[in-house]
Amino acid sequence: MSGARQGVTEARRIVVKVGSSSLTTASGGLDADRVDALVDVLAKARSGGEKEIVLVSSGAIAAGLAPLGLARRPKDLARQQAAASVGQGLLVARYTASFARYGVRVGQVLLTSDDTSRRAHYRNAYRTLDQLITMGAVPVVNENDTVATDEIRFGDNDRLAALVAHLVRADLLVLLSDVDGLYDGDPSTPGASRVDEVHGPGDIAHVSIGSAGKAGVGTGGMVTKVEAARIAAAAGIPVVLTSASHAADALAGRDTGTYFHRTGRRSADRLLWLAHASTPQGALTLDDGAVRAVVERRTSLLPAGIAGVEGEFSAGDPVELRDTAGLAVARGLVNYDAKEIPQLLGRSTHDLAKELGPAYEREVVHRDDLVVLHPWNG
Repeated sequence: MSGARQGVTEARRIVVKVGSSSLTTASGGLDADRVDALVDVLAKARSGGEKEIVLVSSGAIAAGLAPLGLARRPKDLARQQAAASVGQGLLVARYTASFARYGVRVGQVLLTSDDTSRRAHYRNAYRTLDQLITMGAVPVVNENDTVATDEIRFGDNDRLAALVAHLVRADLLVLLSDVDGLYDGDPSTPGASRVDEVHGPGDIAHVSIGSAGKAGVGTGGMVTKVEAARIAAAAGIPVVLTSASHAADALAGRDTGTYFHRTGRRSADRLLWLAHASTPQGALTLDDGAVRAVVERRTSLLPAGIAGVEGEFSAGDPVELRDTAGLAVARGLVNYDAKEIPQLLGRSTHDLAKELGPAYEREVVHRDDLVVLHPWNG
């Protein structure tokens, strides 16, 4: 076996993501045979007790289309959420029945990006998933589409899968699609060839990546899968991207699909979620000194360095931190409501505490709740 896939064969904890088009018919509704075929592969992979599987499964909205008499995925949010509400129960019931053939229990875990960018929620999500795995269950993770707003357009769960892989400290991420890997052109075009390995962004700089899925029931395409692979690889997690029909080969480390090598080191914190999964509710403009302090010295943001505020947000919400030219250099969870910040601008925490009370002697964004997005060349 080629050493190129050593990261696969040595992986113990594996996150597998499957898309809607691999589980349902084009008209909506679950395809029981497809679900059973996937479960057969996953159950075999974990049967010896050497591998642990976390399944990130799309398909809730698609599964709810036919039961609600919808011919295609609706565009309006309310009907998407209604379809998700009906379909999520059907999806988990199907997985429960299918894994039961092997005496394996499943546990449903519904996440939103907001849940896991906050410290306490992040720890709770990790503990729940880790405990399910420890107790021998297979977590079935999906985004909480029934109540999500912006998150419902999260990239057909591809990015969610990369972040879940980081959350559970996985050794491998397998992205299953309706295409058997990344191609250097349209796979249906004669002469297009599969990209076997990716060592870094430069390897696929020449590749034109489309934006739509083929089956019409999901929201993702190759672009979201490559982005998910980039996020996971940068967090120290190798990735295999292939079709659901090649899942067994992918988990066995055979030469299938596209293998993305690690490009970064593993990190155990939740800031990856803050960087890639949160939706900023506003922005703070920083003076040059504050930008240098936050970006270069990785300090907390104090009121004295803030030159402006925009948006409507509450304490605990994610906000962008921008330089005076408007470039977002960082993102963080703010400790004040938007309406409180104008009276803080440019003032020291000592003076604020003296005038307004000790509650105001605190950071606007603590360094533990802050992630740098771009280097600064001011």
